[in-house]
Amino acid sequence: MILDLIPDTDPKMKSVSEPFDFDNPQIDPKELTQNLTDTMCANKGIGLAAIQAGIPLRVFIIGNPDDPESIMPIFNPKIVDFSEEQDYYEEGCLTFKGLWVKIKRPLGIRVRFKDVNGEAKTEKFSGLTARIFQHEYDHLDGIVFKQRANKIHLDRAMRQAKKAKRK
Repeated sequence: MILDLIPDTDPKMKSVSEPFDFDNPQIDPKELTQNLTDTMCANKGIGLAAIQAGIPLRVFIIGNPDDPESIMPIFNPKIVDFSEEQDYYEEGCLTFKGLWVKIKRPLGIRVRFKDVNGEAKTEKFSGLTARIFQHEYDHLDGIVFKQRANKIHLDRAMRQAKKAKRK
């Protein structure tokens, strides 16, 4: 089922999401994963946090919308290590359609999370996957990518988005 995305002005977007409880699930984890996948793919995104659909749980998905088999559900993630090396890269967000902002992030991360079956995983991610993971992880803590941008990059991106909307 394709879920409605909440606007960036919704107070939920600034709140910290609660852990997913596998012992007493707030919602069926497979159903939640499928709904988030359907929603992300319909919107042509590469990541989607549950909170973006108004569901305040520490859950997100990442992957290629053109290859639903590649989509990975992430429950109760924890970033346990960051690489020292960082770089800038333009990020977009399904909550802020048409806005692309240069954001500086670590190039690599080591993470712990649970999969859709509640199995604990530890993984290392680098490049675009690490960036997407960090972007979605921020949503779980009530942080939107605009807050990570420096003022110059954000102002430039806002002007470009406004210009693109006029066309």
